[in-house]
Amino acid sequence: MLNQKIKQLVLTLILLLLASLLAACQSTTEEANTNDNVVAEPDPDPDPEAVVVSEGGDEAGDLVIYSGRSESLVAPIIEQFAAETGINVEVRYGSTSEMAGVLLEEGANSPADVFYAQDPGGLGAISGAGMFATLPDETLAIVPDRFVPEDSSWVGISGRARVVVYNTNAITDPFAELPADIFDFVDPVWDGRIGWAPTNGSFQAMVTAMRATWGDEQTREWLNGIQANNPVVYSGNTPIVSGVAAGEVDVGFVNHYYLYRFLAEEGESFPARNYFLPGGGPGSLVMVSGAGILNTAPNAANAQQFIDFLLSLEAQQYFADETFEYPVVEGVAIDPALPPFSELDAVALNISMNDLADLEGTQEMLLALGIIE
Repeated sequence: MLNQKIKQLVLTLILLLLASLLAACQSTTEEANTNDNVVAEPDPDPDPEAVVVSEGGDEAGDLVIYSGRSESLVAPIIEQFAAETGINVEVRYGSTSEMAGVLLEEGANSPADVFYAQDPGGLGAISGAGMFATLPDETLAIVPDRFVPEDSSWVGISGRARVVVYNTNAITDPFAELPADIFDFVDPVWDGRIGWAPTNGSFQAMVTAMRATWGDEQTREWLNGIQANNPVVYSGNTPIVSGVAAGEVDVGFVNHYYLYRFLAEEGESFPARNYFLPGGGPGSLVMVSGAGILNTAPNAANAQQFIDFLLSLEAQQYFADETFEYPVVEGVAIDPALPPFSELDAVALNISMNDLADLEGTQEMLLALGIIE
């Protein structure tokens, strides 16, 4: 009887020892699995707003572009660059002011190599924050000095003019019926007849030119005067041109090239035309899209290659032929439908690109007046 109890006790001790050993092994296995999970954790999902243009070989490297220019305008030339170089290109699209804001928020942690903007305002905001690298002299030398800021932090890529697009059924004699100066659209005769896009980067660049030329007080007077005339608010230049042609409004404030895209698609019967204000004030503004390289760019050499490509005859001819913009380098033919650049430049506002840099001040004014939210 005693021997049997001793045997049961020994058996119980053996079972307890085995259970302890199994628990220890299980704990070690779980720790190993936990460490494996940390190492093998998948990368975050790619940015849903980013567009992968090309996935070439690893040899050519990568390029990340933040574009304030619309995808429909610049995607083909970016794709062409990717195809010719084999560089893996990723583009994030948004408005110029939006992309400038993203860059300012990301700061030194931004993955961007290049900021390609619709207008000097957004570029000035990034330059003012000290986020651009200085571009080499050989890149800047092929562009007129007026399209390069004093600190050489970015370069103009293509030229555009601010114009008044008008409905040809409502306005039959533009030089007699339209003002020579944009300020005169505050006249109550224009009540309900104007279209504008206050959130658009080029519009805000024009308002910045007003502030630099007229001062803030007169600029507020103009903005309040237009507001009093109950303008129709559009999201951008393209819907303004479409709205003018449809008779929703008689006139709109836009960049010149949007009309020519409609004319190319719909023909000369399209009932809208451009009017370049002959008064020479801030409504007669000639400016540029532009690009700069971030001083934190992970792929600075590829970024420089991209900017040099945009200034090549090949790319400049694309802008002239496909987007109806003005080239910034010599030796490029423009569409014969466009007025010669020299003709516009003769009456355009004489203003430095540096004077268009205060995008933040312009947005603050528009917000204070309740024009944007």
